[in-house]
Amino acid sequence: MAAHFGSRLRKGAASTAVAAVAVAALSASQAPGAVGANVNPPATALDTPAPDAASDATGSSPYYTDLPPLHSPAPSSSPVIGTPVSRGEGETAGEIPATVLDAYKRAEAELRDSKPGCNLPWQLLAAIGKVESGQARGGRVDADGTTIGRILGPQLDGNGFALIKDTDHGAYDGNAAYDQAIGPMQFIPSTWAWAGRDGNSDGKADPNNVYDAALAAGHYLCRGDRDLSRDDDLRSAILSYNNSTDYLNLVLNWVSYYRKGVHTVPDGTGGLPTHRSDETPAHPAHSGTTGPSAPAKPTKPAKPAKPTKPAQPAPPSKPDPGTPAGGDGSHTPKPPTPPWEQPTATDTVDHLAYTDPAAAESTAMAGHAFTGKVAARAETKDGKVVPKVRIRFTITGDTDATFAGGETVAAVTTDAEGVATAPALQAGEKSGTFKITTALVGRQVKGVDYKASVTPRAADALAPADDKAYTCVPGGEFTDAVQVKATYKGAVADRVEATATLIKADDDPAENDKGPYFKGADDKPVRTLTGLKTDDKGLLTLPKLYADDISGTYLLRITTTGGATLTVKLTVAPADGTPAADDPAEPSPSPSATS
Repeated sequence: MAAHFGSRLRKGAASTAVAAVAVAALSASQAPGAVGANVNPPATALDTPAPDAASDATGSSPYYTDLPPLHSPAPSSSPVIGTPVSRGEGETAGEIPATVLDAYKRAEAELRDSKPGCNLPWQLLAAIGKVESGQARGGRVDADGTTIGRILGPQLDGNGFALIKDTDHGAYDGNAAYDQAIGPMQFIPSTWAWAGRDGNSDGKADPNNVYDAALAAGHYLCRGDRDLSRDDDLRSAILSYNNSTDYLNLVLNWVSYYRKGVHTVPDGTGGLPTHRSDETPAHPAHSGTTGPSAPAKPTKPAKPAKPTKPAQPAPPSKPDPGTPAGGDGSHTPKPPTPPWEQPTATDTVDHLAYTDPAAAESTAMAGHAFTGKVAARAETKDGKVVPKVRIRFTITGDTDATFAGGETVAAVTTDAEGVATAPALQAGEKSGTFKITTALVGRQVKGVDYKASVTPRAADALAPADDKAYTCVPGGEFTDAVQVKATYKGAVADRVEATATLIKADDDPAENDKGPYFKGADDKPVRTLTGLKTDDKGLLTLPKLYADDISGTYLLRITTTGGATLTVKLTVAPADGTPAADDPAEPSPSPSATS
């Protein structure tokens, strides 16, 4: 649904100008240099959404619309736990409970290492946490960061909200009919299934844990190649979380406010928001929150009555087959089982199986797509297939291979045959082996693993890029640079490594000690070049060649990874037409290629 602000926001400071100030402040302090000199971040992208995933993280669920005050908070030292805190309006708005703030900062640190190019500031997580759950309801979390009671948005049944039918069988939200946003960062279950992260290293991803939720939100905002120090990427990331311009402006206001300072307060003592985008009361009791309530005050027990002698029990009578167990002829219906206690399809899965065992190992060249499919079938104990459950595929190992879209994790729903097929697997530039593991989302069962290998880029054929004859006078330089084209199975072989050597003879590939040469950094003759690479069109253009004073016919041999070889003839002769001295070698009469 499209969320709307109430009158308070329309009269507040959520103007374009304020939003622009927020972006400017964020960009100025989050330039790439601000997070260190990390380059080429590792490929630890967020999970790939399944085709049925919602268009944003929260399903456009309602949120708190309270604006920050007009004056900025002054940062203060952390109060001693249990010490009363005297707070004014600005201080209350700038409060962040200690554990919640730690979760935001820990998530920022993790993203700084895993995706330094994203430049995620913890203030952005704090701003989203403020509008989504009032900083986990003022920091009502336990020592591990798990909220005391679940934080739930309204059911997304299309009645004033988006229509998102149940995707988790009630596992997260306790609702087997419709989804509800869950946890302090208000992910909907279908998004959490692929975006969830373990932020507190306890071995599980819990949407109700502020460390897990904050890290998941950070990775969600840093998807793809976003750089949040850039205005466009920052706005795009926020809108991907909740696709509303009002939401965007509100979050930017809180980012700007938090950047000027915050107050750390004890858990459970943070201020609570008072306005919501759906105009319902913002008190936790009316916001879909569930959890333990305060115990009632005990009353003084009544004085027990004096026991009386029990009556002699009547002998049992033969039951009437037509009379219900109640004994009075009335029918007492059995109370229905709550939706979240009913068995789900996930509960019936016993194991995951290969769809094609022969595809358990596959190989692809660097930069190319794997041809085989990575898939798994969900089966019961007796081998029956289980449709409509989610299987998570995870790329593990020292590799930069990804699924289509640049992700390293993908959660996919099984089809009518119980099969989930991962997105196409794309090899990176790093050669070596890695694994793709499979797991059932929501329950631990035995999975299957795939082994994949990446080989270096290769060419199986080299050919001259033109029909030029390469000639030079003694002591001069060759006018034309040698250029060749590499292919692999008839297609362009781009970024393939090559070596160029001036050899003694066709049958003697040793480096020549006379004749044409390349120039090194110190202008000294170099007759072997390594580390050359073809360009995106498969072309390899060699540096300029020079000749010493000895006339003759010489050979230049170019080889590539994959075994392609091409020998090019070079002629050094006087300008007056005097024939070049015969070289002892028996050169190729013309450029040739062998593989």
